[in-house]
Amino acid sequence: MSRSYKGVRHGRRPLAGSGPRAVRGFALIAAVFVILVLAALAAFAVRVGATQQQTADFTLLNARAQAAADSGIEFGTNQALVHGSCAASTTLNLTAIALQGFTVTVTCTMTNHQIGAAPTTYHAYALTSAAQLGTYGTSGYVARTAVRTVTDAP
Repeated sequence: MSRSYKGVRHGRRPLAGSGPRAVRGFALIAAVFVILVLAALAAFAVRVGATQQQTADFTLLNARAQAAADSGIEFGTNQALVHGSCAASTTLNLTAIALQGFTVTVTCTMTNHQIGAAPTTYHAYALTSAAQLGTYGTSGYVARTAVRTVTDAP
């Protein structure tokens, strides 16, 4: 008479690694693999999100720097055409909320031009505005330059 044991057939011993325990071990390996893959995907998603945020911040900072440089050009144009003055260099510390912290340096060079048979003298003003925020070499540094030439000729 032969006895029948679970996993034992015809009097042979069960194979090593077979049976319910082996299935449980395989499930553990599969679960660990799935957890590792999900963790890698989560890390990737966080990294992409952080990069997108930094890109958006830097784009906004560039737009603010360009607005600050344009403000310096408008200041220099007003000084030249309305007041008739052309300072070699003027430094502006902007106080508008969006432009706070920017330092703008406006330079102006004036040249005289005589036009017509009975010469009339007109002036041309070459303006350069350099806006800067932060310290060069740091992640928060941004600078923009704007250039314009204006004249008081009709």
